[in-house]
Amino acid sequence: MKTLESIGRSVSSLHGEGRGRILLTVATGWGLLVGTRMGYPVLLPYIREAFGLSLSVAGLLVTILWLGTALGQLPGGILADRFSERDIMTVGLLVVALALSVVALTNHAIVVFLATGLVGIGLSLYPIARITILTQVYPDSIGSALGLTMATGDVGQTVLPPLVGFLAAAVAWQLGLGVLVPLFLFLAALVWIVVPVSASSSSEGDALSLDHARTVLAELRTKTVALVTVVLFFYLFVWQSFTGFYPTYLVDVKGLSPSVAGTVFALFFGVGVFVKPAAGTAYDRIGMRGSLLAVLVGPVLGLVALPYIQGFWTIVGVTALVSTMLGSGAITQSYLADTISEEIRGTGLGVVRTTAATLGSSGPVLFGVVAENGYFDEGYLVLAGLMVLVIGFTLRMPRP
Repeated sequence: MKTLESIGRSVSSLHGEGRGRILLTVATGWGLLVGTRMGYPVLLPYIREAFGLSLSVAGLLVTILWLGTALGQLPGGILADRFSERDIMTVGLLVVALALSVVALTNHAIVVFLATGLVGIGLSLYPIARITILTQVYPDSIGSALGLTMATGDVGQTVLPPLVGFLAAAVAWQLGLGVLVPLFLFLAALVWIVVPVSASSSSEGDALSLDHARTVLAELRTKTVALVTVVLFFYLFVWQSFTGFYPTYLVDVKGLSPSVAGTVFALFFGVGVFVKPAAGTAYDRIGMRGSLLAVLVGPVLGLVALPYIQGFWTIVGVTALVSTMLGSGAITQSYLADTISEEIRGTGLGVVRTTAATLGSSGPVLFGVVAENGYFDEGYLVLAGLMVLVIGFTLRMPRP
């Protein structure tokens, strides 16, 4: 009860001085973006059937989505340092709207792959700008603000995948993505109107200079930042591998129907709605190490148990246990935002996130190869081992 009251006080403090509408707009845009991204795993069985794709090639499609998301974050961070976050987030939403339109209208597999990469690139422009603008608006409570924003992302990931799956089953998989395009256009306009122009934005070329690059690398070249980057890489590898194929795993191995599998998949993110604000508040109160350990133990147990369980309600319980990993992002990203100085925050976050996310994007295609060779269950045991490795690196983090 005390924990819930603490979270409630932290959330209520975010609304003062006109900041609430900025937070709500930024968070809603993030929820739409990540909810759309998580629609891909739900649509994967339909896309495989439509274009005759194997599991490994389907995994490549998910990897392309994540790779686009990763590669654009460094340029997105540089642009966030140089220009207004409002502009960068608006452009990102518009790019995703355009790319989804192409995916929904084409009949060619290669175009689907290319446009999916463009979806990832558009999405990559939003995360760094989201963090830097919230750091300016909430300098003393970034953990709570970012935790709430990421929880809103989980609302999108809870609501949109079942919606996309329902439309795919009832009409066509293309409609599941096409119906989202007007929402992106509306959110782009809302972000442009509500989010203020950043006081730190500049049209100067400092962000692209060699001296600036040296400054960024010098500030990031610490043991602590290196450990956070490694933790973020392994976490993203596990998370992307798990989410990329979990609906397919529930259908092919556990025998659930596609609609029920989509519902269980949505539950995974539904738990994150509560985990992420709690994780962000815990970061503000007890720091990086203790809060991160608290959200990593459950996923190890859940991933180990997953191959051995049967039955709908048991699967639901283990899915909820694994989903506590979703609190990791609110903690690691808040820590990085606090650690990196304001002058290079966007670029620094871009370097760390691009490095970790680019390496982590290899997870879905590798997991797809493992699954295609008949080792679906063993793949989840490997993911559990990697999560243990993440815990080991977390224990090496300095105490607050």
